[in-house]
Amino acid sequence: MARESEFLSLSDQALRAVIGPNSRHVALIEDAFKVLVEAPGGGVSINGSPRDRAQAKRVIETLAKRADTGAEITEADVRMALGAAVAQPRPDQGRVVPDAVALPVGRRGAIAPKTAAQAQYLDMLSRCELTFGVGPAGTGKTFLAAAYGASLLRRGQVDRLVITRPAVEAGEKLGFLPGDLNEKVDPYLAPIWEALNDILGVDDVRRRREKGEIEAAPIAFMRGRTLSHAFIIVDEAQNLTRLQMKMVLTRLGEGARMVVTGDPSQIDLLNARDSGLDHALRILTDVKGVGVQAFKAEDVVRHAMVERIVRAYDADAAKGRPASDAGDKKDR
Repeated sequence: MARESEFLSLSDQALRAVIGPNSRHVALIEDAFKVLVEAPGGGVSINGSPRDRAQAKRVIETLAKRADTGAEITEADVRMALGAAVAQPRPDQGRVVPDAVALPVGRRGAIAPKTAAQAQYLDMLSRCELTFGVGPAGTGKTFLAAAYGASLLRRGQVDRLVITRPAVEAGEKLGFLPGDLNEKVDPYLAPIWEALNDILGVDDVRRRREKGEIEAAPIAFMRGRTLSHAFIIVDEAQNLTRLQMKMVLTRLGEGARMVVTGDPSQIDLLNARDSGLDHALRILTDVKGVGVQAFKAEDVVRHAMVERIVRAYDADAAKGRPASDAGDKKDR
């Protein structure tokens, strides 16, 4: 098949992002699609077969669009764009990724989904009263939930953001934690505070916490409450017992939405069979207003090594037990 060239105009900012540090990003694109990408000025020239050029162009346009919003483009972003380009159907096969949900701009630029699964997850958050985001670490489950909750709070669509999770140590005893409730809970919620600080800014997060617009509490403190006009994030839900899961799910009040995130492969309970996450996914599948997004290893958006680690652990687990349907649930 004939190899031809195609020129794609880019802004200076997008061009720098596509090329990457020491031309690392463009090298990944060239290796993935067997094309030659050159930057003569004002954009890039893509040389290769029509199919290879089309896929490379799709990746470059995706990266350029994000870069032009001010977002930082990393190697993980490039790898996600490469995977999406390979998986994307032809135009005549219809749209599979929903329109992006408006999210705030973080310190590193605009926040946007990096994979089809993330886009579908955000779509579920906007449509469903109760959303489950399940899958391996590094897939953006908690970060996107925090970003979406922050966007609702900023727009006044909810009165407060409530964050809760079980106080279960990951295989080690942390001992007594001194201080008030916030000081005791904060170490368990570090990933969410990092996300909110990145999205809203440290000062805004502190101010909203002081006003009660952002609240953090362990699961035990949810009992007996009704959470109205709130966005609730239940993190590390694989470590909730069945009774705790039922209790927290029934806290939903008028005008409230909830997202439950967790990784069924990382249960730290003494009795793993008592995990309320798998149980809830089984019995709530067909309940109106419930959405479930299952993330997989290819959705990992951290360092590329994390995806390889997750795949290795999944492969090892599959050798020692029968195949389970828990990690293969579809969006509902």
